[in-house]
Amino acid sequence: MRYVVKMRDKDNVAIALHDISKGTVIDGGITVNDNVPQAHKIALVDVPKGGSVLRYGVVLGYAKEDISKGDWINENSLILPKSPALDELEYGTEIDEDLPEPPRKTFMGYEVPGNEYAGTRNILGIQTTVQCVVGILNVAVKRMKEELLPKYPNVDDIVVISHAYGCGVAIDAPEAKVPIRAIRNIMKNPNFGGELMVVGLGCEKLTPDKIMEKRDINDDNFLLLQDHPGLKPIMAAIMEMAEKKLKVLDKRRRVELPISKLSVGMQCGGSDAFSGVTANPAAGYASDMLVQGGATVMFSEVTEVRDGVPFIAQRVLDKPNCDKLAKEMSWYDNYLQAGGVDRSANPSPGNKAGGLSTIVEKSMGSIAKSGAAPVSQVVSAGEIPSRHGLIFNATPASDFVCGTMQLASGMGVQVFMTGRGTPYNLEAAPVIKVCSRTDLKDFWKGLIDINAGSIATGEKTVQEVGTEIFNMIIDTASGKKPVAEDLGLFNDICIFNPAPIT
Repeated sequence: MRYVVKMRDKDNVAIALHDISKGTVIDGGITVNDNVPQAHKIALVDVPKGGSVLRYGVVLGYAKEDISKGDWINENSLILPKSPALDELEYGTEIDEDLPEPPRKTFMGYEVPGNEYAGTRNILGIQTTVQCVVGILNVAVKRMKEELLPKYPNVDDIVVISHAYGCGVAIDAPEAKVPIRAIRNIMKNPNFGGELMVVGLGCEKLTPDKIMEKRDINDDNFLLLQDHPGLKPIMAAIMEMAEKKLKVLDKRRRVELPISKLSVGMQCGGSDAFSGVTANPAAGYASDMLVQGGATVMFSEVTEVRDGVPFIAQRVLDKPNCDKLAKEMSWYDNYLQAGGVDRSANPSPGNKAGGLSTIVEKSMGSIAKSGAAPVSQVVSAGEIPSRHGLIFNATPASDFVCGTMQLASGMGVQVFMTGRGTPYNLEAAPVIKVCSRTDLKDFWKGLIDINAGSIATGEKTVQEVGTEIFNMIIDTASGKKPVAEDLGLFNDICIFNPAPIT
């Protein structure tokens, strides 16, 4: 019976494939000294106090006390090492252009005039300028779905892009550029088909000129609730504008397109120690196939790659993007410091329960979802890439904030890896759920699309599961619904706002 998984030859720990009882003799003839939970680490050698604990061939932390061979190592066992330095990162030293060929090179998507990417869904998106209008819009959308949407069967859905920004904010603060950029760009997501419908109140600070082109600010695309005398006229104006947009969207049809028109987001959440063994490497293999086929793939989550930044830099193609990578990491270091925390605020309690002892360990597993492709561009959170290929999108690690900011960057479909389980999903783009453990697939029946746990048990390879993920990406982009979309499980839109609220 196989008890543990070791990632690299130089590692001095391995993770438990399942719960292991004290006294069990595991691979290599080591006697386990504690009851060790599934996914947690077991020392393979004696480690003195202050000695390095290695997994993925990197230092996860330093032993707080002497560790004996066979001991259980968890978050209470280790001292976090210093963050990697950001000055003089080496770039372009590990450029792998020998990527796997995609088995399919086209998908059925929606062309969007003037957009680099194609839509995977045909949605009427209603952008808000301020949270104040959301209550009325929610009532209006309920009516739209009952009265209007059945008349336009080629439109998939109507989605309100609500957010907590727009008023009571320091609109001219330097970091206000982050939420404003996201709100402006999310309207351009290809799943909204190039149709603009913006609803404001009338007294907010986020005026239309800050998020719309001057030529688009007209009665066809923009309305203010305060311009209408009472509820009935307000509802009539919203319904009238929506129906005009629905008539246009209903004429759209899926056509066969090259995967170079596809933008895919990669994200992990509720991670465990198996995420970096199974789900994330498999997603990375799928990512490499997409990149090889000309697609755009975004990976994100600054705090979850911060400790692996030298490995990312080695794959960055040029100095300007390497400099931007360092700048984004430095900005986030300062942002955390200003809030009185550092990167040790991540992992979460659930991550720790799943065997992730330090943010270094989480980072090394997290970057596996980026595969081996060169990083063609680094973009700020919510910025739209100007290149195809693998993109590092510098979003926060929070699942729903990361997802929202990837939407703003043009993502049409997302792949989400989880070890602990989460019903997270986006209303504006389909999300494919990949689990890291077979236990979770069995436990959360009906909530997981792909089980990568078969890699840990030896039933499948990373390449086989990666190909399965790739094929589901293409099928999903072409209209197939992942389970969370089919069940209608949707999270709120959460714009990242580091600027002051007044």
